[in-house]
Amino acid sequence: MGAMARQRQDTLFEAVLVTGWLVLALFPEATSEVAAKCPDQNPELQPWNPGHDPDHHVHIRQGRMLLLASSATVHSINISEGGKLIIKDHGEPIVLRTRHILIDHGGELHAGSALCPFQGNFSIILYGRADEDIEPDPYYGLKYIGVGRGGTLELHGQKKLSWTFLRKTLRPGGMEEGGYFFERSWGHRGVIVHVIDPKSATVIHSDRFDTYRSKKESERLAQYLNAVPDGRILSVAVNDEGSRNLDDLARKAMTKLGSKHFLHLGFRHPWSFLTVKGNPSSSVEDHIDYHGHLGSAAARVFKLFRTEHGEYFNVSSSSEWVQDVEWTEWFNHDKVSQTKGGEKISDLWVTYPGKICNRPLDIQATTMDGVNLSTEVVYKRGQDYKFACYNRGRACQNYRVRFLCGKPVRPKLTVTIDTNVNSTVLTLEDNVRSWKPGDTLVVASTDYSMYQAEEFQVLPCRTCAPNQVKVAGKPLYLHIGEEIDGVDMRAEVGLLSRNIVVMGEMEDKCYPYSNHICSFFDFDTFGGHIKFALGFKATHLSGVELKHMGQQLVGQYPIHFHLAGDVDERGGYDPPTYIRDLSIHHTFSRCVTVHGSNGLLIKDVVGYNSLGHCFFTEDGPEERNTFDHCLGLLVKSGTLLPSDRDSKMCKMITEDSYPGYVPKPRQECNAVSTFWMANPNNNLVNCAAAGSEETGFWFIFHHVPTGPSVGMYSPGYSEHIPLGKFLNNRAHSNYRAGMIIDNGVKTTEASAKDKRPFLSIISARYSPHQDADPLKPREPAIIKHFTAYKNQDHGAWLRGGDVWLDSCRFADNGIGLTLASGGTFPYDDGSKQEIKNSLFVGESGNVGTEMMDNRIWGPGGLDHSGRTLPMGQNFPIRGIQFYDGPINVQNCTFRKFVALEGRHTSALAFRLNNAWQSCPHNNVTGVIFEDVPITSRVFFGEPGPWFNQLDMDGDKTSVFHDVDGSVSEYPGSYLTKEDNWLVRHPDCIDVPDWRGAICSGRYAQMYIQAHKTSNLRMKIIKNDFPSHPLYLEGALTSSTHYQQYQPVVTLHKGYTIHWDQTAPSELTIWLINFNKGDWIRVGLCYPRGTTFSILSDVHNRLLKQTSKTGTFMRTLQMEKLEQSYPGRSHYYWDEDSGLLFLKLKAKNEREKFAFCSMKGCERIKIKAMIPKHTGVSDCTAAAYPRFTERAIVDVPMPPKLRGLQLKSKDRFLEVKMESSRQHFFHLRSNFAYIQVDGRRYSSSEDGVQVVVIDGRQGHVVSQGTFRSSILQGIPWQIFSYVEAIPDNSIVVMVSKGRYITRGQWTRVLEKLGADRGLRLKGKKCDGFSDCRPAQILIFWHGDCSNPSLSLEQSFSLNMDVVQSFGHT
Repeated sequence: MGAMARQRQDTLFEAVLVTGWLVLALFPEATSEVAAKCPDQNPELQPWNPGHDPDHHVHIRQGRMLLLASSATVHSINISEGGKLIIKDHGEPIVLRTRHILIDHGGELHAGSALCPFQGNFSIILYGRADEDIEPDPYYGLKYIGVGRGGTLELHGQKKLSWTFLRKTLRPGGMEEGGYFFERSWGHRGVIVHVIDPKSATVIHSDRFDTYRSKKESERLAQYLNAVPDGRILSVAVNDEGSRNLDDLARKAMTKLGSKHFLHLGFRHPWSFLTVKGNPSSSVEDHIDYHGHLGSAAARVFKLFRTEHGEYFNVSSSSEWVQDVEWTEWFNHDKVSQTKGGEKISDLWVTYPGKICNRPLDIQATTMDGVNLSTEVVYKRGQDYKFACYNRGRACQNYRVRFLCGKPVRPKLTVTIDTNVNSTVLTLEDNVRSWKPGDTLVVASTDYSMYQAEEFQVLPCRTCAPNQVKVAGKPLYLHIGEEIDGVDMRAEVGLLSRNIVVMGEMEDKCYPYSNHICSFFDFDTFGGHIKFALGFKATHLSGVELKHMGQQLVGQYPIHFHLAGDVDERGGYDPPTYIRDLSIHHTFSRCVTVHGSNGLLIKDVVGYNSLGHCFFTEDGPEERNTFDHCLGLLVKSGTLLPSDRDSKMCKMITEDSYPGYVPKPRQECNAVSTFWMANPNNNLVNCAAAGSEETGFWFIFHHVPTGPSVGMYSPGYSEHIPLGKFLNNRAHSNYRAGMIIDNGVKTTEASAKDKRPFLSIISARYSPHQDADPLKPREPAIIKHFTAYKNQDHGAWLRGGDVWLDSCRFADNGIGLTLASGGTFPYDDGSKQEIKNSLFVGESGNVGTEMMDNRIWGPGGLDHSGRTLPMGQNFPIRGIQFYDGPINVQNCTFRKFVALEGRHTSALAFRLNNAWQSCPHNNVTGVIFEDVPITSRVFFGEPGPWFNQLDMDGDKTSVFHDVDGSVSEYPGSYLTKEDNWLVRHPDCIDVPDWRGAICSGRYAQMYIQAHKTSNLRMKIIKNDFPSHPLYLEGALTSSTHYQQYQPVVTLHKGYTIHWDQTAPSELTIWLINFNKGDWIRVGLCYPRGTTFSILSDVHNRLLKQTSKTGTFMRTLQMEKLEQSYPGRSHYYWDEDSGLLFLKLKAKNEREKFAFCSMKGCERIKIKAMIPKHTGVSDCTAAAYPRFTERAIVDVPMPPKLRGLQLKSKDRFLEVKMESSRQHFFHLRSNFAYIQVDGRRYSSSEDGVQVVVIDGRQGHVVSQGTFRSSILQGIPWQIFSYVEAIPDNSIVVMVSKGRYITRGQWTRVLEKLGADRGLRLKGKKCDGFSDCRPAQILIFWHGDCSNPSLSLEQSFSLNMDVVQSFGHT
């Protein structure tokens, strides 16, 4: 009894232990309670020490209960029929090596329990190769732990914190403050100098001198070095080449600093130098005499310094030529020559031209089935390169070969400032006392590149606080540990080490167990895997590490719940199934796979460095699973599914496609995600997607279940099921997006009709409804407290029905958020997308780390300093991007969006290159701008980089409603593109910096479908602005059987429509966003001799039902268009002009956000019998001026917000000007005025009127009129007036009537900033022409960022107070 007592974990005295044992003997039920708590304490267990025999097939059956107390190696283990294997928890590590473990039919495997976590160290190593002569299990495969029907797996390691956040920013080099890392390659040639302050270890200044290109650069280098104050640290090094134009002056200046080699620096020599200015003896220097041959060479120096606060720091510099190497693909070599001394590589060059280098550095060969062969390189000077291959001493026959080739050398310069201690203290958010010396941690990237994640090993630290750990090494990158600009950017820190380990035993390099596998990976990817089948008895995993798990084979994942059904209370599991506190890293196929299983809890799981989707739901029917506080990072592409693959894989792997398939990677593949949700009805709470090659969270839709789940729900179920809980999640350092709700997967096999592979990415739309029934009420998908930062393309792209965001944070994304419904109609008419109470930051204080792996580094932010950028230096960063609609933006704050020269940054913007509709009910209210110049609030686009020609239909029709004026300062106004004259009126206010205009009105849309054609160009003209037509190409591709045009129109106006070819014979006009009683009058151009059949109907898109509502009868009087009766309306065919006139009026009520009425979409269908051989249907010349209408403002412009009504210190200054001479029938007028913020300054005499405005405050300083008579001769009055104008003034000048266009007075225009020789000229006006006969000029006077501006139209200046000039 004493021996048994000593094995117990109790620490009481022996007498007490004996008494306790007697009690247990008298009450046997107490024994079972202890065993249940600590399974290795069950007295019925039999010791089991099988030793090491790789041929031993172990079967634990018939109630045998074994206790494994020492390491063992066996072939396999099968536990069933009541058998149990328990792992002894004691001080000695236990390693169990086996090919597989199968647990089923009452079998159980236990290491610790939930109430008694395992304290020792236990590892299961799954070994074996895929190409061994072993028959795989048809269900589980090879190298697995399988838990089948009736099986129990309970693994419970020590309780440790799974992951937390940095609480203090971690800087490159581990410095408390400062720290620096600088790296350059091609494109930064010359001598590069860093000036460093020794007191603070910070770089004060740096510069590059291209002494290869110019002797002037050499002179500048000498001057620069001489100007550096004594006592500064100088780091000087050459990158690429710097000697060609290096003159004696610079060489001697460097020699004076202490250099011994710079005087004789040669072509492309690596050279590095460190010194303290004024102390040549402190210099350290390295130089390599490099002659451009292949191979690497490096000149490295470093020196230790101390700051004024006593912190030691290193400055190091490395000037290098680097030669990278890579393996070629495998080449089949079945025509082996028998030449003496080896085979000529030239023979392979002929077979594989351009794929093999001239002089490989190494060679590898295998048999066709992957067995390694012996190789050697045979080369003699003056002879061809040869190689030899041997198979057991004999020459190889029919084998595969690949070569290691050196890439062209490249320059590399590195300068670092870091601590001299090779350890770092991490300050964390939570108590991390559970992390022990020897544990491995990973710190996530907080920049755009996920590859800035860094691993560290914990060291002992007696002085660390409970929330601190000391780790070995120093960080290379900046890892943020704080909230910046209102956004939580703290780096996640995950624990990778656990005391229970399940891992695969791996080979040293890749071998081809699957097609193409070694074309993409140079390492072995055939790891272990754990699979749970339907009917398992119990499974709970906690405190376990999984490493080298997963295989590049479908179904073989680190953890795989396979068609297990309900695994919670609904399935009879008590307690419900869970996996928690797991570390899954360096895996070869996903992290956790939930396949046809529901109700699983995945909590506190870290997934790191995986191939393929990390947290993965597979077929579509997976529901009610909860991912709680899970972290995934460094998620890379894999080969299994099209969505896993990158572009290279997508193009090479075509076995699952139909012959002739041409892949489109960005459309059909390229979707690898950290969290891949195939069904919205799952919960994600407190999770972090901290770096994927593509996306963080992706909700994808299976129209029908796929794979073995076929038939588990009705078609369309997943597109309509409400979203589970999505709360407090975060995504950063992803390439494509932090989050996507969009797209589906192809649910049919490849065929001649659709050659794409099964499960390729396709189009799909999400519209959540109660019970997944589109006929029941909508149930919005709520996304709350989501944070997305440093995602290169999108923070989030969300498309569908009711998708609403609340209290979210976006920062440093290429595009913060795109909300989209559908290209033509919202998929769920009546729904909307919405974001409220959220924050958008354009460019935060997190500037990132300048590295060669950064896609781009350049100027940005409020101070235009260097920082990592999401895409290119000219990429237009946007906060919210409108696309389709309707979209509601409410109570959001935009911070630090600042446009730069050559880069259009804006808080609000529109989808680039957009062919689709733009809904006039897109609306904004309660917006706040902080550190956003008024010029950067909105941008409608202009032709150029990223915008292309800006000539697609959606580009031209962009519009949104500024409900409360928080954007434009005009409540109730609409913001539209500046040249969209379908929605403009005479009182609209131009904002040139936005390329937009502020207007008022009532707007709707007209969808015009031209059938049996797809390549017509449509021209639509509003009758009150006939000289400003809008050209539309159509939204659909040319391969469709019809084309659709989707203009936004002003209601209660007349329009004409024309074509660049013969008019279509069939047209359908849809009234979109029309309320009951809304109307427009349309004249459609047709050839003479055309006859018509016209009817109206109502189409219910949801029920796919259409009902006829009336017919149109011809009338010979235009006025009768106003008369309509139930079931009958009129059309007017004006054959002289070729225009068919209709009045289109909505007859039914419409819900608030619906595109169509409550009864359906009201349509007019026109069938035209067109004579043959007719020409272009463009009736413009005949239509105007005959049908020109006087421009009338139906909805007056709202009054501008003023004073306390404004929410920001910046404001608009409204300037209206008009100079006009009109002749309209018998009426004549000649007038001019300037109006500033509603106050009008009129001119009564011919000449020039000038108004001067304080550019800071917006007040009118003075105004004057100079008659034409004064402008003759020497006009000293206007010279004196202009001379007295204060700096920082806006000068507005307008002419009236006849005035002198030449002469000395025009010199004042040059003084104000006009181009020298500016010629003023009038313009004759008559009749209906839209003319401004005289000049309207705007100048900025004084010292500012725009010193010279003169325009003949409105303009917006970018100042402390920014002005918008409206032009009437």
